[in-house]
Amino acid sequence: MDPTLARDLENIDAILATTTEEARRILSAVHTRPVAIAPGAPDRLQVPHNGSGFAGAMQAFTDRYSDGFSGSAGPRYLGFVTGGATPAALAGDWLTATFDNSPITRLDSVAADIEHETIAWLAEAFGMQGFTGAFVSGATMSNVVGLALGREWVADQAGVSVAEDGLHAIPPITILSGAPHSTVFKALSMLGMGRSSVTTVPCIDGREAVDIAALERALDTQAGRPCIVVANAGTVNTVDFDDLTTIAALRDHFPFWLHVDAAFGAFAALSPDLAPLVDGLAQADSVCVDAHKWLNVPYDSAMQFTRHRDLQVRVFHNNAAYLGAPTDDPDFVHLTPESSRRLRALPAWFTLQAYGIAGHREIVERHVRLARALGERIRDSTAFELMADVRLNVVCFTLAADGSREAVQRFVDALRDGGHTFMTPTVLFGRPGVRAAFSNWRTDDEDVEIVWRAMCHATART
Repeated sequence: MDPTLARDLENIDAILATTTEEARRILSAVHTRPVAIAPGAPDRLQVPHNGSGFAGAMQAFTDRYSDGFSGSAGPRYLGFVTGGATPAALAGDWLTATFDNSPITRLDSVAADIEHETIAWLAEAFGMQGFTGAFVSGATMSNVVGLALGREWVADQAGVSVAEDGLHAIPPITILSGAPHSTVFKALSMLGMGRSSVTTVPCIDGREAVDIAALERALDTQAGRPCIVVANAGTVNTVDFDDLTTIAALRDHFPFWLHVDAAFGAFAALSPDLAPLVDGLAQADSVCVDAHKWLNVPYDSAMQFTRHRDLQVRVFHNNAAYLGAPTDDPDFVHLTPESSRRLRALPAWFTLQAYGIAGHREIVERHVRLARALGERIRDSTAFELMADVRLNVVCFTLAADGSREAVQRFVDALRDGGHTFMTPTVLFGRPGVRAAFSNWRTDDEDVEIVWRAMCHATART
């Protein structure tokens, strides 16, 4: 064994203690760390020829990079619908790396059983009994899986298989959606269906929810050809929800696969007051949900759900003698794009076991309350203009005096450079604006006060 590696093995207790103390130091001050940091990196070093051991690596990391990490795991990071990691989720993530077991097969550990249990818990929490699923890296890959299944379903209606025969075996597939997320286009590019396969259907005036009558007309133009409808359960700008029940009912007249992008909106199901927003979710054919958003587990983690596991096996099965063939209860190696992956389910299992549905419901309801409180301040302000009603946990607004793209970017940069909060620029109905997304488990009323003061200060600076 390399002597440096051997010494680190002998000193593993001290290494873990040092790492624990460093993590404790970071977490205890995450609320004081700059919430976001302007781009910049030190000059790149040459590849190390002789290693410096753990102590040298930790010192080099501290000297070169530690101060460059933002406080995105803290309570005032309001960009990208990014959660943090609850204490239990963090523990689960550490143990994931410690055991380093992959859940792709049941042959050598209980890892796959943990994932099956966690998926079943989440399906029940979202009201999707009867769905199966798996963990993937994020909403992009969850959409890839759902749309790959939809692609296979369309081919199946013609008696062929894209998984076996390729895309040339079927005509181009039409994707209908009112306000598709950017990852849908990326997924379609990866799957060979192409970004241009999307036909954007008009939405209800002043909203991001699809106009059902317009969707019905678009389906009618397909002349009976099977297609894919991508519905939204929580858009990124205004957290708008398509009428999933009515959309699903259209399948009585038109053949289509219903994929629902519920990356963070699915968590509305945890709250009795908010659950009606996701009525009809259980009627989807496939559903995308992100875990490193509102579930507050570490990156990278998301789930895909479906009612058609047979198609999932057809698309993703991995034929190899040492893996075994798919059974009626197939291993995960036959269900997702990855053949090797970490046990992403364990942090989710830990946070659900530790805090339950009730604990996560409180997080969701608190964030909605805080978002609405910030929205009211904006509505009553002369410096800002609220661009849409606050439906859930995202506040979309612009600058009242100058809402140009340049002014909005200056404002966002000023917020970031101030260090107290971070938001992302966007465009809503052709107008530049700003998004503030509440999703971190730590965020409370005091944070809203700090965010508001930072917004007012940034406006004065711009």
